[in-house]
Amino acid sequence: MCGVMGIIGSQSASRDVYAGLLALQHRGQDAAGILSFNFTEQRFHLLRGAGLVSQAFDQSSMKTLTGPMAIGHTRYSTVGLTEGRDIQPSIMPQPYGIGMAHNGNLANYKSLAEKIRASQNRYLQTGNDLEVLQCLLAEGLTSSTARDKIPGRFDFQDLCRAVEGIFDIARGGYAVVGMIAGQGMYAFRDPNGIRPLVLGQRLASSGGDGSFAIASETAALNITGHRLVRHLEPGEIIFIDEQGSIQSHRTKVVKHTPCMFEWVYFASAESEVEGRGVYGARLELGRALARIIQRDGHDAGLDIVVPIPDTSRTAAIAMAETLKIPYRDVLIKNRYVFRSFILNTQEERERALKIKLAPVASEIAGKSVLLVDDSVVRGTTARRLVAMVRAAGAKRVYLASTCPPVRHPCHYGIDFPDARRLVAHGRNGQQIAEEIGVDGLFYLDMQGLREAIALPSLCTACLTGDYPVEVSP
Repeated sequence: MCGVMGIIGSQSASRDVYAGLLALQHRGQDAAGILSFNFTEQRFHLLRGAGLVSQAFDQSSMKTLTGPMAIGHTRYSTVGLTEGRDIQPSIMPQPYGIGMAHNGNLANYKSLAEKIRASQNRYLQTGNDLEVLQCLLAEGLTSSTARDKIPGRFDFQDLCRAVEGIFDIARGGYAVVGMIAGQGMYAFRDPNGIRPLVLGQRLASSGGDGSFAIASETAALNITGHRLVRHLEPGEIIFIDEQGSIQSHRTKVVKHTPCMFEWVYFASAESEVEGRGVYGARLELGRALARIIQRDGHDAGLDIVVPIPDTSRTAAIAMAETLKIPYRDVLIKNRYVFRSFILNTQEERERALKIKLAPVASEIAGKSVLLVDDSVVRGTTARRLVAMVRAAGAKRVYLASTCPPVRHPCHYGIDFPDARRLVAHGRNGQQIAEEIGVDGLFYLDMQGLREAIALPSLCTACLTGDYPVEVSP
């Protein structure tokens, strides 16, 4: 899972992208990059660096990112490394000059990489599935250009044919934003719409510059002052030229299955994904789980409801209100430590947890504590938190997860590709509780999840094992 941002038609395009990436920092902390294009100079300008957005760029370097068109990326690595050439965006010089950044993952990355080596005689320079997408797009555009009566002329239909070729063979969840040198900015979503992408505009009628923005989440548009125009459709391809003209084409229509984890964990609380507000969905997740606890009579004897910061806070408030049990924010987060789930190794996650949260022992001692988390994935973080709360003097510790048990690997861009590392894989509820060390464990069920998010269909492959897109190599 990563964050992408693109701006066209603004004299402050790169600065707008930078601001948007700050709003998308929760989607990736490994690295960040910004690519701009200057139509006057007819050249790209690229800056990339490891770490947070604020660490990857400085005021002096940002001045080099000139031009009214820019794309950016904040990286959470599932394929490739976190340094050097694997940092996005990237540039491919032919045909035209193609810049690209993406959010998601290709389930058949390895087989596509081998196909490219064999059919294009191309040596891949990265271990990143972005390069595979870029090579496939370049191949499609090259083939289209060869058929064109005017060699080298760019045409939207050529772009559509090239992206349709990607849709035919690239299996996975991906949302792409990119640019064609001297032409404009493009974007497309995978045919299932697993990964989100939105279009915004800063209206000239309201004092804006008329520029367009494409981003992973509406939270980024809020920062840059772009009004949400709409969410891109699954299998949709759009192109925006330098004059601000938009062309759109939808192809390869299949069942829309956005990833449920956007509402459960990944998206920012102020964002709207697929027309459903994230904050409202999390309130409903908390209420639904509270009703399950009440139904089974497990609310008796609970003293306080405690969120595991930050994503679960909204649901925990709703749970406390529904259960009529005091809400206490007694796991104090160090604001300078970011999301431990999306760190690369378990060692990094455990190290971050030690400095991320500190319990308020005076409010915990002698109480039966209901910890609320958005999900329980590997179980290691939950186990350490439970031990921390017990050490602070809790009489009993219970854990509630607003997501049903994660029993299957994700192949579409969230970093748990190995089922053996999932605490719920091959275990029942009692066994999971014993593994984590809690006195009781409560999961939201599938019905509650679907009703809370309130969309016709979702990707719930990590919960059910029903993958909307084939994942074999």
